[in-house]
Amino acid sequence: MIRIAALLLGLLLTAGLAFLVYALSPEAMEPVPPQPRAAFSQLAVERGQRVALIGNCVSCHTAPGGAPYAGGYDVDTPFGTIYGTNITPDAETGIGTWSLEAFTRALREGIGAKGEHLYPAFPYDHFTKLSDGDIAALYAFLMTREPVRRTTPENDLPAILRFRPLLAGWKLLAFREGRFEPDPALSEPLDYGRYLVEGAGHCGACHTPRNLIQAEKSDEALRGGLSAGWSAPAIAGPIEVTAPWTQGALETYLRDGFDRDHGAAAGPMQPVGAHLARTPMEDASAISAYLLSLMQQRERAPLAPRTDTKPDTMPGAALFAGACASCHSGSPASASQGLPLEKSGATHAESARNLVQFILHGRQLAPGAAGVAMPGFARLLTRQQVADLAAYIRARYSDEPPFQQLDATVNELADRAGLP
Repeated sequence: MIRIAALLLGLLLTAGLAFLVYALSPEAMEPVPPQPRAAFSQLAVERGQRVALIGNCVSCHTAPGGAPYAGGYDVDTPFGTIYGTNITPDAETGIGTWSLEAFTRALREGIGAKGEHLYPAFPYDHFTKLSDGDIAALYAFLMTREPVRRTTPENDLPAILRFRPLLAGWKLLAFREGRFEPDPALSEPLDYGRYLVEGAGHCGACHTPRNLIQAEKSDEALRGGLSAGWSAPAIAGPIEVTAPWTQGALETYLRDGFDRDHGAAAGPMQPVGAHLARTPMEDASAISAYLLSLMQQRERAPLAPRTDTKPDTMPGAALFAGACASCHSGSPASASQGLPLEKSGATHAESARNLVQFILHGRQLAPGAAGVAMPGFARLLTRQQVADLAAYIRARYSDEPPFQQLDATVNELADRAGLP
């Protein structure tokens, strides 16, 4: 028994030492002089812009009202706030002195130029699958942006989580480095869609549920998750729909952020569509085709005509009549009219989260964007009125049971927005 205990202790010490070496082993990359724009071909820059648009890079690396890619966007996590870094080619506060090798290591291994482990809020678990060509093109694009001197704020995390070698433990448990492997059983367009979904598009970062250490649950890939206070619905596996997703409908939704038979994108999904609309149609087409191949759609029964007046006696009925009915009258949506609520995924969802977010914040459109805008009511309605309105919409425009934990959801999202 003593020998066995000694052997186990030796194995534990060896494993501990091996982990310590792994955690502390990354070396700093040698800085390189800032490179002129002429060092990069126009073809590479254009391809890199396409990769950046598909990856929605600017959203997480731009502070509200800040210069593009200059960092400062706050990413809320269960452990605290992590700020998107400055990825402009500024030599002091950005990545201007990063070599292509350093840039590649960051995307493939989650290790910064100084040898520090990167927080997985930066989705290198997806970017590790990018091709050499796409990484080099993205590097060319970023290195030809306007340099902006802006220091990234310190992450707001518990002291122990600021000790970056601990991230090596997260990687051992949750990260698998590896490039994308083509699937010979899939057609070329379908496999390209898989490459975009699993790689640059990093769809699973929002649409896959996470475990206690905030790693994606690989056995539930794309089965629904959370992002910035919004529910990211399931886009694979069994899906209940009011109208079946088709290739055309999904392409329209991905590029315009709006489809008349399904709903409107808002929150963190809204800029995804705005960016995909600027890439060739083949990107949205490939993503749509691949996602459709993963969906097991089941169509809901049409909403039965109302024979009772119970919803009309609910507290939210009068609020709806005064604030919502003029746009959401139930007739077909038009350029100036809101989506019929019986078709909205937010109305039928298991959680009230997205419906409450729409009520609080609405949906604002960028100039020239497709779809319809909606004002938010966060400053006009009390928390109780928001809950009453959500409960009424659920009862009036769906056959689903009442939302569970509605008041708690309203309070969480109102607190998140800093509302009274």
